[in-house]
Amino acid sequence: MQINITPMTLEDIDEVIKIEHASFTVPWSKESFESEIKNNKHAIYIVVKQENKVIGYGGMWKIFEEGHITNVAIHPDFRRKRIGSALMEAMIKTAVDNEITLLTLEVRESNIPAQRLYSKFGFEVVGKRKNYYADNNEDALIMNVELRMQNAQL
Repeated sequence: MQINITPMTLEDIDEVIKIEHASFTVPWSKESFESEIKNNKHAIYIVVKQENKVIGYGGMWKIFEEGHITNVAIHPDFRRKRIGSALMEAMIKTAVDNEITLLTLEVRESNIPAQRLYSKFGFEVVGKRKNYYADNNEDALIMNVELRMQNAQL
C-alpha cells in the first residue's frame, strides 16, 4: 500500500473530521482543527494519505523542547495495516526535526491496541490521570518517550 505523509492543511480537515468522529466518543470540532492549523504556533499536524485521500492523522504541540501528542487516528477501514506505525514513525521524525527531546501523550486505560503501538516506539507509562475522559470518567495513562534514546533506534 502506497501512502504519503504530509503536513495537514485546511483542505484536509473535512476528511480528518470524518476520521475523528469514527475514532473518538468526544471528537474535536472542525473549528478546533482549523484553529490549530491557522492560529496555534505550537501546533504540528500531519496526515497520512492514500491516493490523495486522508486515511489518518496525528498532531502535537511543541512547548520548548517537549512535545505533547494531541491526536492520533487512523480511519477504521485502514487499521491493522501498519499505517499507525508509519504515522508514529513520521511523528517521531517530525518531533526530532523540531528539536523535541521528550514526547508525552494520554491514552485511555482500556485502549490496549494504542498502548501497544506507543510501547513499540519506546513510550512507557509514567503516570495516570484519574477520571480524565469526560464521556465515561475513564482514567488516562500518561506515556512518555525520551527521543534521544529513540533517535538511535530509528
